[in-house]
Amino acid sequence: MSAVRNPWLAAFGVVALVHLTLNAAGAQPWDSISKCLLAPLLAAWAVQQHAPRLLVAALALCFLGDLFLELDDLFIVGMAAFAGAHIAFITLFVQRGALTRLRARPAIVIVYVVIAIGMVAWCWGGLEPDLKPAIPVYAALLVGTACVSLAAGTRAGLGGALFLVSDGIIALSEAGRIDPDATATGLAIMALYIAAVFLLATGIVSHEHPADPSGLPRKASRRT
Repeated sequence: MSAVRNPWLAAFGVVALVHLTLNAAGAQPWDSISKCLLAPLLAAWAVQQHAPRLLVAALALCFLGDLFLELDDLFIVGMAAFAGAHIAFITLFVQRGALTRLRARPAIVIVYVVIAIGMVAWCWGGLEPDLKPAIPVYAALLVGTACVSLAAGTRAGLGGALFLVSDGIIALSEAGRIDPDATATGLAIMALYIAAVFLLATGIVSHEHPADPSGLPRKASRRT
């Protein structure tokens, strides 16, 4: 189904636009509330489309990450939830043969690893001590998702790349390399994140359920 015809994707699009508007206006707590609706709407659509359970789990963990990041002193807990989401994404793509495809395209892995190392090095001096052990691990998971998502095609691969960029901006803002209070910073983070989860989810479903001649996704028999 197209985004226009599917109520869950249509609702996701509306909430995304509302959230970006509220984010730009600094309208709390509505900004936080709208943010926390994004992943559940995609998860509901994924369930409707008989998507792999790992995709639904990843989106549920994204919701928890969004929620915890909005609460005081729970940044690490939010990171842990998103780390779980990336583990779910990576597991799903690896099950679909991502590693075999990556062996034929090692340059992709090298490029992403170099980018991640550069970003961590840029952040390092400005990070709080309690974040320093977590950032390299989380960066590795981001790189993992970015690399293996290409196994599901260009759309999912672009989603993985945008996730890396979005969370990279968060790391740079936490390290004081970018102004965390600037409106442009918040908008960039959320616009990239929204695009990332949308492209990952729709890319996975399109890969699992190739469209038939009518343009509607077929239901796959396998769910993991």
